[in-house]
Amino acid sequence: MEPPGNKSLHKQFTRLGLNPVVPANQDVRTYFNEANLEDPEPWLLNPEVPSPREIMGTESDTQFIDLLPNHISGPWESKRDYLKAHYDLLREDAVAPLRDAVAYVREDPQMLDTNTVSIYEKVHIIGITFAQQGLAFRLRFSTNRSGKNIVWEYSKRLISGNIVALSPANDSFTNKCIIAVVAARPLEGVKLQPPEIDIYFARPEDAEFDAQQEWVMVEARTGYYESMRHTMTALQKMNREKFPLAEHICFLQPNTKAPEYVKVNPVMDIQSAIDPSGEEGKVNVLESWPKHPTGDLDATQWAALRQMLTKSLAVVQGPPGTGKTFVSVIALRILLSSMKPGDPPVIIASHTNHALDQLLKHVSRFESDYIRLGGRSNDTEVKRRTLHAVRQDEPIVTLQGGVLGQAQRRYRGFHKTIAELLRDFNAENADVPLPSQLFVKYGLLTATQCESLAKGAEGWVRPGNEEDADPLLAWLGEQVMRFEVHYTAETFGFQEDEIDLEYEQLKELEAEQGFEEDAYENLKGPYICLQEGFCGQTTSASEEASRKYLKETDMWKIPVKERGGVYDILRKLLKDKIRKKFRSLVTLYTHNCKELRIGKWERDNHTLREIKVIGMTTTGLSKYRALISSLKPRIVLIEEAAEAIEAPVAAACFNSLQHMILVGDHQQLRGNCSVQDLQGDPFFLDVSMFERLVHNGIEYETLRRQRRMAPEICRLLEPIYGDLQDHQSVHERPKVPGMGSVRSYFFSHNWPESHDNLASKYNEKEAEMILGFFIHLVLNGVAVKDITVLTFYNGQRKKLLKLFKENSYLQGHYVKVVTVDSFQGEENEVVILSLVRSGKPSIGFLSIENRVCVSLSRARSGFYIFGNATTLADADPLWWQVVTIMGGKNPTRRLGFNLPLTCIKHENLIYKKDPSEWETAYGGCDLPCNERLGCGHRCPLPCHR
Repeated sequence: MEPPGNKSLHKQFTRLGLNPVVPANQDVRTYFNEANLEDPEPWLLNPEVPSPREIMGTESDTQFIDLLPNHISGPWESKRDYLKAHYDLLREDAVAPLRDAVAYVREDPQMLDTNTVSIYEKVHIIGITFAQQGLAFRLRFSTNRSGKNIVWEYSKRLISGNIVALSPANDSFTNKCIIAVVAARPLEGVKLQPPEIDIYFARPEDAEFDAQQEWVMVEARTGYYESMRHTMTALQKMNREKFPLAEHICFLQPNTKAPEYVKVNPVMDIQSAIDPSGEEGKVNVLESWPKHPTGDLDATQWAALRQMLTKSLAVVQGPPGTGKTFVSVIALRILLSSMKPGDPPVIIASHTNHALDQLLKHVSRFESDYIRLGGRSNDTEVKRRTLHAVRQDEPIVTLQGGVLGQAQRRYRGFHKTIAELLRDFNAENADVPLPSQLFVKYGLLTATQCESLAKGAEGWVRPGNEEDADPLLAWLGEQVMRFEVHYTAETFGFQEDEIDLEYEQLKELEAEQGFEEDAYENLKGPYICLQEGFCGQTTSASEEASRKYLKETDMWKIPVKERGGVYDILRKLLKDKIRKKFRSLVTLYTHNCKELRIGKWERDNHTLREIKVIGMTTTGLSKYRALISSLKPRIVLIEEAAEAIEAPVAAACFNSLQHMILVGDHQQLRGNCSVQDLQGDPFFLDVSMFERLVHNGIEYETLRRQRRMAPEICRLLEPIYGDLQDHQSVHERPKVPGMGSVRSYFFSHNWPESHDNLASKYNEKEAEMILGFFIHLVLNGVAVKDITVLTFYNGQRKKLLKLFKENSYLQGHYVKVVTVDSFQGEENEVVILSLVRSGKPSIGFLSIENRVCVSLSRARSGFYIFGNATTLADADPLWWQVVTIMGGKNPTRRLGFNLPLTCIKHENLIYKKDPSEWETAYGGCDLPCNERLGCGHRCPLPCHR
């Protein structure tokens, strides 16, 4: 580690026009060194991106029946069993959706899009971008099989990081399959007619440059490969590492001791972290922990803080509103205040980018020396502390022994070599057929044949021919034609493809790509446009016959009508020869991209090693694992730990790790699986490490005092958490204007549900009722920003958004209408919950306790439920308890078929039971307004706001 004064020294060097020279850290490239394993197991040799055989379903070792479940009860047999089982489950979850999609298309090549498969036809390669992340191939394609207009802004189709499968159009996955990863999907590209995206071929040996080759491309509508690929690689790497804390994580040893670094120096300043304005209060946290809480901490938060500071594996459960993040931030403050010069940075992670930004904002109030890795940040303050932004402000440093400089020089060389190799296939040369000398160069035409062409072309006059024109032009005459792909204008009226995701959810997925630069959707690097303008006229001659003509020494003896076929054979043979050389160059280019990444991380290691806090998502823990490992971190804190499946959290067990803090709530949302069969019994892939440890006897603390919900709302969580205690502050929540003293209400109805063509449920009349109630609240003084409408169903979200968008009262307002899954960790003053389900015995998503828990716990001052109480109570025990609580006797009865509203002006109670009744309300009641107008007359309208 360099002396602390080195940063200022670097600046002095820079002012003098000199770049300081420092030795490159070797640990990054050591991480990537391939271990020479004796007889390695097959799972350790799997490539990062699935092979064509794996997607085509022809590999015997990928069969579903071989999967071992996540062992959620009792210890694992070994670290190897733990890692392999999670690897196999994750790979099945990542690969199965595309494998199934390809199988469907192979069975029915002419099929249209479904809710699980997207098919793109007339796919052609039109260019190559020489990006430093990889060689990216631009594709042009048709979305005709979707049968609908695609709203790309809200569509998960072809987003960066998705995997796709390609097959020649005339094969359609019968024999040939190529796997690729979407490299970039800029909106200006996919909105073109026809649309365009960029891809990376998964294997260099599959790379293609032939612009005339037509492909069909298939994509699964579920899953997101980018969020899993790095974790799978991390699990393979961990099989060769120490795996710290495995005695607790794998073997469930319950007695967690103090981290080694705490044993060495157990004295920490607790008091000044809790109350920065107070006195210093250093204590030995292992021997003299204060009996009573200080500051505003309650007893359970105090116990949780002790656990976080003194246990090598600390697990803290925080029910909604109990201050999980608050305690995490205090713990971080104490840990940072105890750091010494040369100590490695503290790593913090959250499941989502949004939650990570919130955590880093808290950190920024007491520690400015932090950096955010990867993805995008929507917070302007945090954005200035991304690695990319910080690096721009730093002096340039020369790394002695680093690989970056050499890799960048090779990168420029590869660009020139590949561009030169494909020069004759460049769009600039597409106005003439391929030149005869090119065929001579690759040994496809002999010198004698070329001379015969030139001799026969002498004196050949053709309109527009220049004197130095290629003799091949004269020889071909009219036997070539322009190669053009005709795309029909894809207009499907007003019928739009279903919106897959909310804008925020889509951006969350895109952020997992982890581009640091702001223009992350666009690839950077030189670009060449590929186009081959001509092909031979079709003939009746076979390919074999055309090949025989090539043995003719005098090209002019080949019959005129056969020359187009001969030209096509020449082109085919030429491409075969160039392709071989091209793919060997792509292999070298791809390897050099890995070297570039190592070189950049060697550079980043220099920036990060003096930073105190580094934040990333749980996906980032795997994606940047080589870089983070090189910093030798010993502390990792993970928020939202129960929302992530187990493997990404396990990847945080770096070789140097001594102290892991998991904060979350397993009774809220679980991790997501792409393959539903892997959720729950028997595989339990959706069960987090957090939940498994809690249920297997690992010591943990639970926060018990909630500071979010008014008591009337908090009582709805009793069936899940028992008796949560209320902090004094929640008794002082302001009343909801227009609702009198009614803070919560279950408006019950029997309006039937419907479903859209993707089987997402909606309830139109319920949506209309919610619209009227929303406007009532706004007209009575509730700010639009203070209301969130929650629903379990994307179909209902779309229905509500459409109604809000069309309403004149709400023009120009951003209305928060979100799905429950995307509102985890959030809160608002007023929450309206739309349950949709009515009249059917099954209630689907509504029976999942974790989701119900989130939906019931987001409101601070007012919470209003719309749904069929009878249907829910009959279908599910938890909802029966919620309905029972809300249907209790007066004065706390909060359930009925009439929605109780209070007129602020006249203070009388009015009821609404049908959407049609809102038309007469105007935000007030049924009495005359009677207020004097500016003209002196009394207002003749009914009461209004």
